[in-house]
Amino acid sequence: VYDTIEGFKYFMYATYEGADTLRINLASEPDRLDPALNYTLDGACLAVNSFAGLYTHAADGTLQPELATGCTVSEDGLTYAFTLREGLTWSDGTPLTAEDFVYSWQRAADPANGAVYSYLYSIIAGYGTDAGLAVSASEDGLSFTVELVAPCPYMLDLAAFPVFYPVPRHCVEAAEGYLAEDGSLLDPGAWATQAGFVTSGAYTLESWTHDESMVYVKNPNYWNAQSVTMERLEFMLSADDTAIYAAYNSGDVDMIDTVPNDEIQSLLSNPEFHIVDNLGTYYAAFNANSAIFEGKTPEQAACMRKAMNILIDREYICENVGQTGQIAANAFIPYGMADGNGGVFKTEVSEQGYFDPYGINNDYEGTLEEARTLLKAAGYKFDDNGMLSSETPISIEYLTNDGTNHIAVAEAMQQDFAALGIEVTIQSQDWNVFLEERKNGNYDFCREGWLADFNDPINMLEMWITTSGNNDCQFGRTAEYYAAQNG
Repeated sequence: VYDTIEGFKYFMYATYEGADTLRINLASEPDRLDPALNYTLDGACLAVNSFAGLYTHAADGTLQPELATGCTVSEDGLTYAFTLREGLTWSDGTPLTAEDFVYSWQRAADPANGAVYSYLYSIIAGYGTDAGLAVSASEDGLSFTVELVAPCPYMLDLAAFPVFYPVPRHCVEAAEGYLAEDGSLLDPGAWATQAGFVTSGAYTLESWTHDESMVYVKNPNYWNAQSVTMERLEFMLSADDTAIYAAYNSGDVDMIDTVPNDEIQSLLSNPEFHIVDNLGTYYAAFNANSAIFEGKTPEQAACMRKAMNILIDREYICENVGQTGQIAANAFIPYGMADGNGGVFKTEVSEQGYFDPYGINNDYEGTLEEARTLLKAAGYKFDDNGMLSSETPISIEYLTNDGTNHIAVAEAMQQDFAALGIEVTIQSQDWNVFLEERKNGNYDFCREGWLADFNDPINMLEMWITTSGNNDCQFGRTAEYYAAQNG
């Protein structure tokens, strides 16, 4: 795995006084709308609008109580007691109590339900045991208590993250398709696959034209409904940045978060074009089980990855593809992230890096020679021109989703690798197909990006645990691992 850039996200939006409907673009139709089972950014955008957690983030990014009124923390930092608001209900009017949190957290942490983010529950005592999580509800349903295995500085951030939102048990377990005829679990998310499913947040899904549009309407049973300013959210479902930009220009949508890459320069002075900080890292990743590493020792495979890593001209990508102030990354944890102790993990771009992100520009020939040396250590040969010998070629397929900016990054790396004769073919796919292929490890080399779910370095690191649902690189997943997973 190697880092590419740290960056910014851009948005275009127009405002209209007195409007009660917001028309927005969403890159694709999420595979899951159940907040515990979703793992995509698009699905998370819908989850935070239709469900609520114990805490939430205010407009300025600070944490504030949501379904809870607050919490008390024990002196040793191991026990959190949340007090819920009185009179909470689901969108169907059914009471929402602390027991819903007990059920939902146990459900999300249970591997049988297949929650990609279940590993986030490992901070809670009892995780991975037959007894389950150490969480409990008071008899009156207004207090929810959590026991941790160690003090956790980001516990309230987790309480605001979608996988920790409660789901309605009376709907989950009554849904058609939840259980198979023999009583075994079939689809734990069957309850939230059609419009009209029960929610706890500001909106409910009124209508859904698959792969085209979704309409959410204000939930009158939301505890803070009086503060919800928009009556309707209308989503255009598309990942085609040309079509999205055309829809914005024609007035069919009010806000978009992507534009064709060749339009960025002309939009930088447009008052409707906004660049905002993004806490995350855009990177490219190798599948640890790819056939390109077949027959290589772990040390040789590492040499291969490092050689291709240092060949990437990150400065070119930032300036000519990103074009909005992205920073070349020298580590996976992004610049500006909190350190978990009240400070900042990296206060300077040059701090705590693992390599010179501008090396290919600072010393082009020297960097090429270093890459050759690494590849030679991995068993590759070179001709008199310093190019890979026909005896030991390297051919890689790079997987990416459609999108002019992602294709442009792929083409830039394709050119960088060609400097030593490494052949790269680019395979682009529709967003949902791409996500599934990447998640299942059906690739050699692919485009990745990780925007922090919460502001702590652990969020950038836990995904590399072998059993993590976000371990797209299949790191540590040997034949023995898969055999164990399949019983």
